[in-house]
Amino acid sequence: MKDFPEKHVWHTYRISYGDTDAMGILYYANYLQLFERMRSEIIRASGVSYAEVEKRGVYLPVRHAECRYRSPLRYDDLANMRGGISEWGRASVTFVYEIWNEDRTLLHATGSTQHAITTREASPMRVPAWLREIFE
Repeated sequence: MKDFPEKHVWHTYRISYGDTDAMGILYYANYLQLFERMRSEIIRASGVSYAEVEKRGVYLPVRHAECRYRSPLRYDDLANMRGGISEWGRASVTFVYEIWNEDRTLLHATGSTQHAITTREASPMRVPAWLREIFE
């Protein structure tokens, strides 16, 4: 992705047999699962877990997700995933992702997920200052 966020996190994941379809290729919907794993790692790298964010009363339901498939990942491939925050709204946050091969020479997929900032009851809320601060 052009202009990937300067502050980002890398995480690796080995594609398991159960992640793949009958052809041994990573099932298309599982790319969103990789984005979910990456998002948890981005939050964890900020110094708190997503469980702690929820304990503080902030929830991040997905409002929009997109994935651009470029080159298939296969069983036993090591995926190098990069993720960061690209945008903050008044009551939302957008994460962006790239999935590369083991030596980071082949881009397999790019994508993003936009999340509402809500209470446990799914009521929208402004981004709490502490949440934004942990990522900056």
